[in-house]
Amino acid sequence: MRLDLLAALNAERAARRPCVLVTDLAAGTQRLVHAHEIAADPLAGALENQIHLGKSGLVHQDGRDWFLSVQIPPSRLIAIGAVHISQALAPIAKLIDLDIVIVDPRTAFASLERFPDVPLIAEWPEVALPPLGLDRFTAMVALCHDPRIDDPALAAALASECFYIGALGSRKTHAKRLERLRGQGFGDAELAKIHAPIGLDIGAVSPAEIAVSIIGELVSARRQKPLRAAAEVAA
Repeated sequence: MRLDLLAALNAERAARRPCVLVTDLAAGTQRLVHAHEIAADPLAGALENQIHLGKSGLVHQDGRDWFLSVQIPPSRLIAIGAVHISQALAPIAKLIDLDIVIVDPRTAFASLERFPDVPLIAEWPEVALPPLGLDRFTAMVALCHDPRIDDPALAAALASECFYIGALGSRKTHAKRLERLRGQGFGDAELAKIHAPIGLDIGAVSPAEIAVSIIGELVSARRQKPLRAAAEVAA
């Protein structure tokens, strides 16, 4: 690989931006396609498909063979609230290759004793989130039950491209939350991105069961695959 392409590839990786190294197998030439260039590229459909799959692959188009080397950032879960559900979420997230970060300004909760081997940020969301760079490969779950902590985090997620946003609480609690967020200027289309009550409706009760329901809903959103029941109703 040319050194200029390698440098550009490393720069995109550091910035958490997807890109694809396109190799013309017949000619041996290579080019790097940045995320903002994909729509205008002759291989746009194939590039988008491979990025969605998160896999490199061989593509045959216009009588030529191309190898698409896909680089996407690791999917990431930011859990707002160092609570019991977050303790259950952390090991499950790791099992499905999600990088998890816990954000909670309450140092009594956000402790290494409660979250060994999990990155902890004991700051308010307004301070913790900007350096993380919320993007389309990030999921956010608000679990504090405290509007002073949850609301700023949800506002930051709604203003970003997070692929999943979930919030703990009853329908009544969520209705009040929506009113507060409307007061910050968010419209109904934006607020509809919040999954609340959070998680799949599997009758979860315990923190571990709620964590499983959250992960299930998150994976569905990540893969952009409708649930079977919803797909059958739509059909």
